[in-house]
Amino acid sequence: MEPIKPPTPEDPPTQTVVDMIRDAARKNPQAEAIVHEDTRLTWAQLDKRINRVANALIGLGVARTDRVAVLAPNSARYAEIFLGGLRAGACLTPLSTMASSEALQKMLEDSGAKVLFLAQQYRPLVDGFLDQLNVQRVATDFQDPAFLDYETLLDDAQSADPMVQIDWSDPFNLIYSSGTTGTPKGIVHDHWMRAVHMERAEPSGYCDNARTLLSTPLYSNTTLVSFLPTMVGGSTAVLMSKFDARAYLALAQKERITHTMLVPVQYKRIMDVPDFDRFDLSAMRVKFSTSAPLRADVKQDVLARFPGKLIEYYGLTEGGGVTVLVADETPDKLHTVGQPSPGTEIRLIGPDGQEVPQGEIGEIAGRSPAMMSGYFGRDDLTRDYIWRDEDGTVFFRSGDMGHFDEDGFLVLSDRKKDMIISGGLNIYANDLELILLDDPDVTDAAVIGIPSEDWGETPLGLVVLRDQANRSEQDILTAANARLGKSHRLSGVETRDRLPRSSIGKILKRDLRAPYWAK
Repeated sequence: MEPIKPPTPEDPPTQTVVDMIRDAARKNPQAEAIVHEDTRLTWAQLDKRINRVANALIGLGVARTDRVAVLAPNSARYAEIFLGGLRAGACLTPLSTMASSEALQKMLEDSGAKVLFLAQQYRPLVDGFLDQLNVQRVATDFQDPAFLDYETLLDDAQSADPMVQIDWSDPFNLIYSSGTTGTPKGIVHDHWMRAVHMERAEPSGYCDNARTLLSTPLYSNTTLVSFLPTMVGGSTAVLMSKFDARAYLALAQKERITHTMLVPVQYKRIMDVPDFDRFDLSAMRVKFSTSAPLRADVKQDVLARFPGKLIEYYGLTEGGGVTVLVADETPDKLHTVGQPSPGTEIRLIGPDGQEVPQGEIGEIAGRSPAMMSGYFGRDDLTRDYIWRDEDGTVFFRSGDMGHFDEDGFLVLSDRKKDMIISGGLNIYANDLELILLDDPDVTDAAVIGIPSEDWGETPLGLVVLRDQANRSEQDILTAANARLGKSHRLSGVETRDRLPRSSIGKILKRDLRAPYWAK
């Protein structure tokens, strides 16, 4: 198929991210670049290690655009591998540590990765199939004769910059969208798209001695949209291997954190820390949120007690439509995800593929200067993802439903695939979830469609109750249904100890639905 041609930004980039980071290292040699536990690297140290990673990969036969995979927790080494792979001209393929062994095998086979960097704790996920793959293996934190040793590999490599020539259309990274079950889809971002993203770096303060705390995994685009601008800005990335709300607050205080990217479930857990107000977070300038809608009540709490600006991004890993909510400047719009970002155009389309009237709910389709190249090796999936307006202009279909309010702020309804069709009526699970979450005894909630002989499917509420709650499932159900119209009422409520979530906090509704539809 023809290449996707995103619109050109008003101020197009003139350097690749690789060049930007190269410049940052030259300008800030003694400044801190990476902090992870006891490891602290200056920009001069990081730059040398990036060069060694790049030269080591070239020595292993990795050519420009070849895929290099990583399966590891956040660490200084992960950052080196990611940036070093880019400097070698490779396409980074960070793998989800939440994926099943079957899914990981499909990802590695599909990507054709030349090299796999692997951490000890994830060996059980790949040991059953690695021998079937033609991939060179590097152990990042363990010894095994079947693997190359990371530090030995770097010691044997040159520390000079290989200065690999990179084209705008070269793949930057390959991120797989499925980390649990099913056939993974590889999302390709090219160097142009990532360079366009860097226009946010200076306005967001990443170029002003920022200290960015990242507690979501580096295999996630959620993390990369904050990690990469921090690196481009010559600032400091502070990495957590595993998120813990109290440990996060302690680290933010100790490291005088100025910037952070968090997902909604992390904000909720942080704000629920009993002694939250005892931590000194006065250095915080900007907090970002993405990956899922942040509830209005949580935004209010964050604005009231957590210093610094709060900015919410709505968008997809594939790119296209992006909206921005500067929550502290629009406190009356906390129920929305903001307005289209500069250069972004969003249309709302109905089941017939036509745009819906103003104020009505439709599927969100968007275009912007930052759009993926396509799904790796799957032109068919890429074509299915595209919607064209009457002029033939390409928009990406999000699968999310929403409407614009009278001021042009986008209000999300639900994922299209999560919409419940009961007796021919469309029920948006998100509307019911908000009612359940309004209950003071409910700390987490998900609504799914389950089979119904009478209605085809019917909504079921799954809730997590606060520790001291002593109300029954029927009590919660009765209270919720008293606030819902007859056609939208829940058929039942069931309690859970917790709801399954991905590593970036998204509720895994497919996992919740599976037992009911398998019966």
